[in-house]
Amino acid sequence: MNKKLRSTLLLLALLIIIVAGSVYYYSFYLGKELRIKQKKLKELSEKVIDEAELTNKLEYLKGKSLEIDSILANKKFFVYSDLKPVSFFQFTNKLSRPFSSESVLNVEYIDQKAEGEFKTYNYKLSAVGKFNDVFGLIRAIEKSKFLNKIKSFSIGTIVQVDKRGVPVYQTTLDCEIKSYFTSDKSFAPSIEIIDSIESKVLYNFLYPLIQTEIPPNIDGLLDVQDARLLALLPDGAFISDNKGNTFLSSEGEEVYLGYLTKINYDNNYVTFILNKGGIIEKVNLYLETIESLKKKKEH
Repeated sequence: MNKKLRSTLLLLALLIIIVAGSVYYYSFYLGKELRIKQKKLKELSEKVIDEAELTNKLEYLKGKSLEIDSILANKKFFVYSDLKPVSFFQFTNKLSRPFSSESVLNVEYIDQKAEGEFKTYNYKLSAVGKFNDVFGLIRAIEKSKFLNKIKSFSIGTIVQVDKRGVPVYQTTLDCEIKSYFTSDKSFAPSIEIIDSIESKVLYNFLYPLIQTEIPPNIDGLLDVQDARLLALLPDGAFISDNKGNTFLSSEGEEVYLGYLTKINYDNNYVTFILNKGGIIEKVNLYLETIESLKKKKEH
């Protein structure tokens, strides 16, 4: 065998070995990997849902979510999961915006506590102001969609005097409040519901029936105390007060602490109804005659 033939056979053998190795590699090693990948691909293909089916499921879940929100929105109170301590301050600040300038509100954060599955932010609230401002605040806290609970409170009345010297009766409130929240999102709708609490005007049952403070006569009205009826005229009654000031008053006209209610021309007197700090008093002034003046001088 010559050298050329031997080289050809060696190359042929090497080629056969390479082809055999390649067939083995692709058939056994890569084939096994390929079968594993194809199996995984098949499993994933089985899990893939049609786009239309996904859209239908999404619409169904949206409907369910709206239905649940609608049910929760009709509840009297909500317990939110993302409530922050500042939320109650924002709530009370919003409530105090329509308050009169005489009303004052203070809110103090105390601490956070756990109550079973719920947690509470605890606050101390104090207010001084008009009766309807203070009771409107209590009503709004009680009826708020946020679950707020007044733990304890005290209420009363104080008397302040304004720049004109007129007594002003103010209502005072001191209370502790719990604001509830939870980590469970199922106690409130996904969208925060805005409170729409209608304000109401209430009768001030704390206003004293008998007042010890009498407002001053800032309008310079006729003071009936120690006044004198000087004459009865067709236009009304001519009256002098204890300072010598004279007034011509007709029926229904306002005087200090009351009104002139009647002019009796037949019996020569006038009648006043006065409200002296809750005490209703009827006062008659009689026309002074010459005889009555003589009697006064004799005494």
